[in-house]
Amino acid sequence: MNPIRGMHHVTAITSSAEKNYEFFTYILGMRLVKKTVNQDDIQTYHLFFADDEGNAGTDMTFFDFPGIPKGSHGTNEIYKTSFRVPSDDALDYWVKRFNRLEINHSGIQEHFGVQTLSFSDFDDQQYQLVSDETNKGAKTGIAWKGGPIPLEYAIVGLGPIVVRVAQYDFFKEILEKVFQYKEVMKEGSEYLFEIGQGGNGAQLIVEHNTDLPMARQGYGTVHHAALCVDEQSDIYEWDNHIKSFGLQTSGFVDRFFFQSLYTRVAPQILFELATKGPGFMGDEPYETLGEKLSLPPFLESERDKIESMVRPINTTRSTKTIEKEYE
Repeated sequence: MNPIRGMHHVTAITSSAEKNYEFFTYILGMRLVKKTVNQDDIQTYHLFFADDEGNAGTDMTFFDFPGIPKGSHGTNEIYKTSFRVPSDDALDYWVKRFNRLEINHSGIQEHFGVQTLSFSDFDDQQYQLVSDETNKGAKTGIAWKGGPIPLEYAIVGLGPIVVRVAQYDFFKEILEKVFQYKEVMKEGSEYLFEIGQGGNGAQLIVEHNTDLPMARQGYGTVHHAALCVDEQSDIYEWDNHIKSFGLQTSGFVDRFFFQSLYTRVAPQILFELATKGPGFMGDEPYETLGEKLSLPPFLESERDKIESMVRPINTTRSTKTIEKEYE
């Protein structure tokens, strides 16, 4: 059975697809590589923000479920999503940028020997930037060439998610025995786990927390996190492997852009395994990725119905010149 390679994507919930698009495109400088719908709830947008080419391990995705209430942070949730930047100097750039744009942030801190910068968006969704200054391991993606962030400072992929759990011993056993992660470091009530080549792109952090109330899912919280496997055959092998531990799975799911498998690993914590490909350029050219409403073939016959339910969002960037912002 081929191992998990590291992060694939993180999917969260937003109160506004429009604000979400503006925040990720023009503040964070991540590229919208796919504008589609939730395949299980076709009235809901599913936006994919990633690197220049939409490579696996670089995308943060969002649902905007109509009418969903605001979530609340607590224990038993995927609490924070990390993004990799090239260096410690890049974090200095981002502090100045966040100050100028009035983005809430914590200032630069050291976490497991790595410089980090935590921040939040308009929904109180929690993020952090992590520096690749001394990083070794899973490779990065490619900074969005046409975005507003100078390439030497730009986001180049996903770093470790931060998961809060009330039952650490149980969750540790799931990570180590089922998913084959290894605990490599401890700081206070937090534990760093690593898989495959390791490094920022193949880690996750677990916080043992029994003090906070149970988190409640809604906008401003993470829906699930996806881990990367190589190909479709791995999905079937991992499905059998996970079931052998008594966990339930979704079975194989074809998402067209990748193939998937889902399993709930703890209360309110949903993991997905997803393949590296086929990727996001099968139905759109590189130059105009994310500019049209893209539907997988099995939903194409419902395009008229879907377009009548989801409001138009103008995501055209190929006709614009987006200037690099050096401060």
